[in-house]
Amino acid sequence: MPTGSGVPHGTGSASAGSRATAAGSGATGAAVPGAETGSDSAPASDFDRRRDGFAAGEGVPAGVAHSPGASRQWVSDELTRSADTLAARAAAAGGTWPAALWRRTLYVIGAGLLALLLVVGLTALGPGWTRARTAALLAAVLTAGLLAGAAWLNRARGGLLAPVVGEDGRLSAGRAVAVAGALLAGYALLHLALALALADGSAARDRLLDGLGWSGTGPGTGAGGAAGLVAALADVRAAARGARAVVAYRLRSGGLTKTRAARPRAADLLTDDAGRAAAVDIQYAVVAAAALLFALVQLGRRPEQLPGLPWGVAALVAVSAAVHLAARLVDGGRPAVLSVVRVREPGDLHTAIRTGDDVEVRGTGFVPAGAESPEQLARVVVRIGAVHVHVPLVPVAGGFANPTATRLTVPVPVDVEPGRTELRVVTAGGAESAPYLLDIVD
Repeated sequence: MPTGSGVPHGTGSASAGSRATAAGSGATGAAVPGAETGSDSAPASDFDRRRDGFAAGEGVPAGVAHSPGASRQWVSDELTRSADTLAARAAAAGGTWPAALWRRTLYVIGAGLLALLLVVGLTALGPGWTRARTAALLAAVLTAGLLAGAAWLNRARGGLLAPVVGEDGRLSAGRAVAVAGALLAGYALLHLALALALADGSAARDRLLDGLGWSGTGPGTGAGGAAGLVAALADVRAAARGARAVVAYRLRSGGLTKTRAARPRAADLLTDDAGRAAAVDIQYAVVAAAALLFALVQLGRRPEQLPGLPWGVAALVAVSAAVHLAARLVDGGRPAVLSVVRVREPGDLHTAIRTGDDVEVRGTGFVPAGAESPEQLARVVVRIGAVHVHVPLVPVAGGFANPTATRLTVPVPVDVEPGRTELRVVTAGGAESAPYLLDIVD
């Protein structure tokens, strides 16, 4: 019976500049978390060269070179060990990012304070310094102090990034929008409180107290006022909590597979787990940023009032948040086996599936988003009856031809009893497909 499937043999060397990207039809990229950092670039390049050397068909030990099946398994085992070593190095390097990052957040806070001081100072050149400007700076200093304290308390988790990092180690667009809105509202309230404390005369205090009302009917505020802002903040907060609950439920029920990222990146706010641009997250970030900027301009133009949002803008934020939440309901999914066929070598007979044959499993979701790295690909398993078969890594130039998101090839072990048996695919994230009935003959 044929046991191979055209797997290249051997070790060797390929172009030093080759990277782990998809090559050819069905190839899966082998980008390694952390490989772009300076400390990991050399090991990642070594792995790429070794993988491409195997793909070029150079030097498997003579003891297994005579057997396509044995050489394929040897190559897969060697690449799996190398990938695990590289992943361990990347994880060790990635574990140092929180301690280094929380100090940088302090620099960002300081830069923000300096920028506000310059803006307030420049705008005071004509009309002169006012109590409102003093209140704005004091509110900024107090807010910066609170943020610095929060960064220090969360220094082991990345400082100010801690509240917006999800359980999968990636930045969450929903959490980032909710936190940004809460910061704006908190700063606005603190500014009004300090302005009230510094106000001179009952008329000024009455005007500030009126600014704490819901209507916000001052010039330029438009219908909605502070009530529109509060409604928008409630929407984004509800969307963030709802998205978290939906993802947690789908993970527990097996309807969603997620893999943990090595570290959060700014691009996470606009991309999916695989690093591809996500239209849903982009539209949510753009709409929320525009609404927050609108409210911030309102606060700058009328500092004696809570910043307002017209109801039309608040409704747009609500729709955008609802779309963002709805996407969490349909993202990803359980792997599904659609068909299983026997791999036929050229010149081979057309026969039924027997033990020792290679079978090609066709379906969807075998490699979920974010699980394209080699150590994750090596964790894909096909369960045939009671036997767990680890899917062998089959290298091609720049990536892997096996496994892929829609197709994978495994041998049928001799321990599988002939007859009708169940076949299931288990992804690197632990999600398992529904059973597929497979007939194996003697």
